[in-house]
Amino acid sequence: MQIDMRRKTLARLARIEGQVRGLARMIEDDRYCVDVVIQVSAVRAALKKVEEAVLRDHVAHCVADAVASGDEGDRKQKLDELMDLFGRVGR
Repeated sequence: MQIDMRRKTLARLARIEGQVRGLARMIEDDRYCVDVVIQVSAVRAALKKVEEAVLRDHVAHCVADAVASGDEGDRKQKLDELMDLFGRVGR
């Protein structure tokens, strides 16, 4: 992962961590269920953004480098890995 991307991703994850702590406080404070569900949805959406950004970075660098390298084994490995990942993440 590129240094700038790593920094941005860690900052996003820190914000998400704060959101999750906020959710715990909402449960402790016996907040209205609908409000809790809305915040859970916001956390899931934020995690999805992190997932998409990391995947985009992976394709732009790791996969692109493997394809450009001309190494057939490395290219196949990265593409197979990517297809497996799509299968897992798509569930």
